[in-house]
Amino acid sequence: MRPIHVVFASFFYVFNPSFLPAQSPDRVEPPFWWTDMKNPTLQLLVHGDQIASLDVSITAYPGLELKQVTTLQSPNYLVLDLLLKEGVLPGTFQIRFKKGNKTVFRYDYQLKQREPGSAERQGFSSSDVLYLVTPDRFVNGNPANDEVAGMKEKPNRAFQGGRHGGDIAGLSQSLGYIRDMGYTAIWLNPVLENDQPDYSYHGYATTDYYKVDPRYGSNDEYLAFSRKAREYGIGLIMDMIVNHCGSSHWWMDDLPASDWLNYQQEFLEGEYHITTHRKTITQDPYASKGDTREFVDGWFVPTMPDLNQRNPFMARYLIQNTIWWVEYAGITGIRMDTYPYPDKAFMAEWTCQVMNEYPNFNIVGEEWNETPAIVAHWQRGKSNPGGYTSCLPGLMDFPLQAKVTQGLMADETNWSGLVYLYEALANDFTYADPSNLVIFPDNHDMSRFYTQVNESYDLFRLGITYYLTTRGIPQLYYGTEILMTNPGTTDHGIIRSDFPGGWEGDTISAFTGQGLSSRQLEAQDFLRKLLNWRKDNTVIHTGKLMHFNPKNGIYVLVRYTDDRKVMVVLSKNTQDTDLELARFREVIGNSQKGFEVLTGQSLDMTQTLRVPAMTPMVIEVR
Repeated sequence: MRPIHVVFASFFYVFNPSFLPAQSPDRVEPPFWWTDMKNPTLQLLVHGDQIASLDVSITAYPGLELKQVTTLQSPNYLVLDLLLKEGVLPGTFQIRFKKGNKTVFRYDYQLKQREPGSAERQGFSSSDVLYLVTPDRFVNGNPANDEVAGMKEKPNRAFQGGRHGGDIAGLSQSLGYIRDMGYTAIWLNPVLENDQPDYSYHGYATTDYYKVDPRYGSNDEYLAFSRKAREYGIGLIMDMIVNHCGSSHWWMDDLPASDWLNYQQEFLEGEYHITTHRKTITQDPYASKGDTREFVDGWFVPTMPDLNQRNPFMARYLIQNTIWWVEYAGITGIRMDTYPYPDKAFMAEWTCQVMNEYPNFNIVGEEWNETPAIVAHWQRGKSNPGGYTSCLPGLMDFPLQAKVTQGLMADETNWSGLVYLYEALANDFTYADPSNLVIFPDNHDMSRFYTQVNESYDLFRLGITYYLTTRGIPQLYYGTEILMTNPGTTDHGIIRSDFPGGWEGDTISAFTGQGLSSRQLEAQDFLRKLLNWRKDNTVIHTGKLMHFNPKNGIYVLVRYTDDRKVMVVLSKNTQDTDLELARFREVIGNSQKGFEVLTGQSLDMTQTLRVPAMTPMVIEVR
């Protein structure tokens, strides 16, 4: 007899064998799988009209065993647990659905061969610079997919919060530009289907976890883009969300069980419990269970139902979906949205299972908190009170981001200004691996960096130079290279404005330089030079770091190995300044000469260094 998963709740579906005849499944997820995975188990979520009334078997297939069939509370779901034994070969087997002795229908399921070296793939690292792109706002390479029949939201480029038409085809056409600028990895805001009635362009309200949004392209196009990017020397980082889905997700019309969502009963009664966003709750030794539940189980907004990862079938569904996309699309990393919001035990399991399949992979979690201890809690190797551990390699360095902007904007005193940058790095003892933090001046959720520094080009250069030479993995947002801004507003649609030159008829183009101001062209050249220099300098990727307490408006840090040294000098002085070099001899030794990367000048470094006003210097010490 098949086991029945029973969930106690205030509503349930009654099983009745007199239901209407079952139809063939409309969904089997994952849609296919691979042999030779480290985890030999595979769980299929099958959806079809009254499908729970049927018996299930599989055709004989060497090395494959159907271990268990589980019914959920909705009569329209079955869960099939399969065991793929060692040595099982790629191929196709049949899943048979029967009513008594009669086969109602058959379903062909494919097991594929993994690409060579898939398990050993290398994730993004401190040798990379990530280019963050909001796909809808970058390049419209295929106007024919701007509007897709049957999808709720239509294109409206005149509305900042609408869909503008950027797509995978446009990204693919732009790979030469991205490579030539010096970026080595692309992080795309989510590309999976978001069939929501409005504000669907941002991608964070998934309505189908196994389908690229057709207004961006197809799964095949996404795969082709990943492969083409790889040929250009560019990795692909996928933005994922396991905390919530979109309110128009296909299962919302037929929830599998009474605990599929958090606060599900309240939702069915027309009420919404919104999260408190009190992220310290998960680490607070004095937190109440009620407060914890309000944060973890609360919804972001009514259009983003909060998923219950404590349901074992939901948990397995999300883990397998992640692995499926890594394997299918050949991605080199994941950026996990809203990392502290899901169930924390599940997040530990999720990270460990993904990293078990891909030991050299990389994942960065979004913990938007400016306190290092809060961020550090989640990282792999961190020793936490209470014993919480995970396998998460990296996190977004929001504490550093906040301090860099504050330090650039503050007056220079003994206790403010560049000292904020210095003290931010001094807190690295908090992290298990500070080199695997993603560092950034801005992103899709905050004001553009050029706006943060009040459109001071001098401060912009100081900040960007710091991000591209200090420890960690730099990420820059599209348009940073041409000084995109959001003056006078924090509206996300303005922050995520269209990249000039990405639409037919644009009179300004970041790709050709047409219509850009002289300052924008200067910024683009500055970034191109620094990014391409960084690309080939392992001393910046993996070298040690020593920095010096800022004095007289100048902050100095040195990246070094046994045979290479790079001295970074950041000056906020409004006049040229002589910098005595004796203080830095403990790391630069008796070097007499230097080469300044940004200007191409040779420098005499015997005694003093002439530092121009409000200027960064990147010096190869020789």
